[in-house]
Amino acid sequence: MILGRRRRAAEPDLPTLDQARPAGDFVASVLSHLREVVDVGWNLLEVDAEAHRLIREAGATSCYIDYHPVFGASPFGYVICTSVNEGVLHGRPHDRVLADGDLLSLDFAVEVEGWVADSCLSITVGTPRSEDQQLIRDTEQVMWAGIDQVRAGATVGDIGHAVMNQAHSLGYLINDRFGGHGVGRTMHEAPFVPNHGTPGGGAELVAGQLITVEPFLIPTTADLVVDETDGWTQLAVDGSRGAHAEHTLQVTDGDPIILTARSDDPSPRSSQV
Repeated sequence: MILGRRRRAAEPDLPTLDQARPAGDFVASVLSHLREVVDVGWNLLEVDAEAHRLIREAGATSCYIDYHPVFGASPFGYVICTSVNEGVLHGRPHDRVLADGDLLSLDFAVEVEGWVADSCLSITVGTPRSEDQQLIRDTEQVMWAGIDQVRAGATVGDIGHAVMNQAHSLGYLINDRFGGHGVGRTMHEAPFVPNHGTPGGGAELVAGQLITVEPFLIPTTADLVVDETDGWTQLAVDGSRGAHAEHTLQVTDGDPIILTARSDDPSPRSSQV
């Protein structure tokens, strides 16, 4: 996608903050819980089952089970993406036991009371590798660089440009196929929020709109290839590990509201509500 001159997005269906907050709070709570309990010896299918249990108890609705975009070989069939090590994005849960030192990304989206929130975090399992911890920190730093551009009147090109520049400053390449997106009544709505861009280019943001900022970083490449065994998981083409970060935001005339902020998030921005 090439970003050109500024344009306004199609008028979105805008929730009030009170309408949008329950989904964001729930997604944040599930990811915080999984970060706390998932450990060496957990099977990826158990991670999915735990997320599914929490969805049922809350009366929420998964955005993933029946999801079948053009880049997926079949309906996803599970409620959370579990991407391990070189599996960077869209990891489909399968019969795999987490080992000491694994790098795990958890991407989770649900609908609560008619509105959707979507968020991702990356964690280390068991004994962390210092390089993985740095990769996670860098990915989150890149995400916050994009979030800092979010306000009414800004454009998705402003966000993408900030994400791209921050990634480049840290020595990373950027993949331009996947990125953030609008959310609302469904998980993926306009506009696409790229991880690269030109200032002032692309769709203009409006107050009240829900979007995500969603970078992922791989230390040695920006290229992905789909895992042929499941038709879903996006693998780093050279086998390197990747990290992934995402928050759902509500656009305002000033700083955005971080709907999926987690109380256990080490970022100093996690307290913003």
